[in-house]
Amino acid sequence: MFERLFAPTVEVSAHCDLPCGVYDPAQARIEAESIKAIIAKVADNNDPDFRTRAVLIKEQRSELVKHHLWVLWTDYFKPPHFEKYPQLHTLVNEATKLAGASGTKGELDAAKADELLAKIDEIAEIFWETKKA
Repeated sequence: MFERLFAPTVEVSAHCDLPCGVYDPAQARIEAESIKAIIAKVADNNDPDFRTRAVLIKEQRSELVKHHLWVLWTDYFKPPHFEKYPQLHTLVNEATKLAGASGTKGELDAAKADELLAKIDEIAEIFWETKKA
């Protein structure tokens, strides 16, 4: 009995919580593309009911962008990634802020949506580089 309690343990490590392949920045990008399309539709429509529904959906999509980016940041990216790509923390922070109240969630600004898409693309570039390693 004591032998089992004090037996050496096997150390195991994994790159991510689940087998790789479940994480993809494309999820954030799809939501950000939706946000940009919604902003364009709102600009072309004066119906207050339509605009209210569209803004609500845009805000939900903005939250989803933040969620998908946070999942990458907290579950996929690991310390070696942050060491190799020291700008990664800042990129994720800037992207989530662009999807937040001062960005696409709180405004109807197509330029903010474009900035968000550009940040997601930068994160995706790093993500795919890490997948090659």
